[in-house]
Amino acid sequence: MNTGQALIDDVESCEVAFGQCGLWWLGQHGFIVKLGRVVCYLDPYLTPDPARQAPPLLRAEEISNATLVLGTHDHDDHIDRIAWPGIAKASPRASFVVPKLLAEKLGREIGLPEKRLVGIDEEMVVTQQGVTATAVPAAHELLDVDPATGLHPYLGYILEGNGFRLYHAGDTCIYEGMQAKLRRRPLDLALLPINGRDARRLAANCIGNMTYQEAADLAGAIRPGMTIPAHFEMFAFNSLDPQLFADYMRVKYPHLSTCIPRHGERMIVGEKRSAEVPL
Repeated sequence: MNTGQALIDDVESCEVAFGQCGLWWLGQHGFIVKLGRVVCYLDPYLTPDPARQAPPLLRAEEISNATLVLGTHDHDDHIDRIAWPGIAKASPRASFVVPKLLAEKLGREIGLPEKRLVGIDEEMVVTQQGVTATAVPAAHELLDVDPATGLHPYLGYILEGNGFRLYHAGDTCIYEGMQAKLRRRPLDLALLPINGRDARRLAANCIGNMTYQEAADLAGAIRPGMTIPAHFEMFAFNSLDPQLFADYMRVKYPHLSTCIPRHGERMIVGEKRSAEVPL
């Protein structure tokens, strides 16, 4: 398992062919994604907490290589308000992408300048060095919409670049029309939460996600090249054995590939393609 500067060095030295992405799991729903030379941080959760079962792999000030930092929603384990100013300082050219509904508030409270914070919502796109991020609504138990603006507080993102397309679901349950949105273009990779939900957790204000069976069925509906589960190990009260997901996928969708990630370990996902072949 790589941690600290060794992890940053591994990301920097990783050469990603066209049609592939480099991937490192940071724990919870956090990932580093490398598309060509562009490095994206998705929901990096870096702040120490006694309740964590997995320690942070990085300190914010070590992240000097970020091009895009994307936060799916304003919960501490997804938009880490303590860590983001340190990332912004260490990666002065990085842009931070958040739900548009929350952008002004987050910028003011975190202290990020307006020019570095990009708010997007459904079907809105941000592009940085040839990599695009498109917002997909997420239903964090419910598909919430702000009645005044019609904007969503919870998002997932589709990242495209280097001949590769991936979906980071954020925290979500399945909702009507979700599969249709995700089937519009083939996905090489889907990163899905599997920790589930129940009355005990909801009563304690722990808002839930897809069960591992629902995540498997979503993968079965959208048929990505690879499905990787996440959001299953960080907190004892909100955890799940990911082998349940892997076994269910193997039995129900044996034609689909899946892999349980390991903290800080490099994965290369996708197949090499000719740069002339459109995605």
